[in-house]
Amino acid sequence: MSTNYFDTFIEIAEDCPVNIAEVPPAKGKSKSVALLQYEMISQNPYKYSQDDVLFEIYAQRNGIASKDKATEREKFFAKGQACLRASSLTKRYGWGVHNNAEGKVALYPVESTEYLNFVDNPEVKHLKAMRSKKA
Repeated sequence: MSTNYFDTFIEIAEDCPVNIAEVPPAKGKSKSVALLQYEMISQNPYKYSQDDVLFEIYAQRNGIASKDKATEREKFFAKGQACLRASSLTKRYGWGVHNNAEGKVALYPVESTEYLNFVDNPEVKHLKAMRSKKA
């Protein structure tokens, strides 16, 4: 089951604690999922879909060999997966995610003009990131 959106902007969560986007920190010697997502998307805007990002990071963290990726990707998406609305990027670190017409993603910091332009654009579907705490 795909997590991809098309012509959609994921706004930060209502309870996001920052007004200026932050780069997620590393956790000790390893990179957090949020940092891996940030690096993959910010270094390659509109190159990958949400599915690509979610699976590639899962594959990296689980040591999945290139030759096994197609089979493992099928298994991975056979179960429901949380989309980037549940990512710490959108919930905690202040990054909006734009999904273009092809379903490819790019990040926009909450304080940027581009972020505000997406928020004000009626031609783009709008979703909020999931809250960290219950209302």
